[in-house]
Amino acid sequence: MMGISIWQLVIVLLIVVMLFGTKRLRGLGSDLGGAISGFRKSMGDGESAPQTETVKQELK
Repeated sequence: MMGISIWQLVIVLLIVVMLFGTKRLRGLGSDLGGAISGFRKSMGDGESAPQTETVKQELK
């Protein structure tokens, strides 16, 4: 069995860059990063809300 060599990966990367262009790939990367950070933030907000309610109830 033969694996994928580094040269094959470089050729595929060059073809992708030639097809889409660097600006479009950069925009796609920033959009993906923004979506991931938004997802993490919403998951963090969902977890922190019940904890603050529990703390408020304990203080009463």
